[in-house]
Amino acid sequence: MERLILLLRGINVGGKNVLPIRELTRICAELGGQNIRTYLQSGNVALDLVPAQAPKLADAVQRQLAAQFGLNVPIVTRNRLEVLDVLAHNPWPDCDPALLSVAFLAHAPTAAQIARLEPNRSPPDQFHVDGRAVYLHTPNGLGRTKLTNAWLDAKLTTISTVRNWRTIGALAEL
Repeated sequence: MERLILLLRGINVGGKNVLPIRELTRICAELGGQNIRTYLQSGNVALDLVPAQAPKLADAVQRQLAAQFGLNVPIVTRNRLEVLDVLAHNPWPDCDPALLSVAFLAHAPTAAQIARLEPNRSPPDQFHVDGRAVYLHTPNGLGRTKLTNAWLDAKLTTISTVRNWRTIGALAEL
């Protein structure tokens, strides 16, 4: 079995895309997930799954959410070791963790896509791309940055979902 983390974007945020977490847990169990644990109500799920099923799980969950709840929710997955790797490669280890987040990307961007990112888009905010992760340092807060999911998705031609540093640490422990 492999420990897999599902990161759903935009679930239960601001009264939109409302999804009872028990329903999300039920769907994951029906699709073969075991030892399912959730974190917060915003679409963070850890589960054990047969490795061969892992690549198909996000699409299967997306189809079920659309069919049962009418929700079109992007989902990015990582295994536990990949989450630990993100924690280990923080480019700003001495920074206040409250100012750090990571945008998890569905696909690794090419060098040409990364070059389209504007380093001075949102001063004093900074970003660092590392494979399928974009580290975000946002001194004025994540809610004020212009380094948004929509911007990252458009520039990198992928799907992203952002988690704060505390949540990433909790996900590694699930």
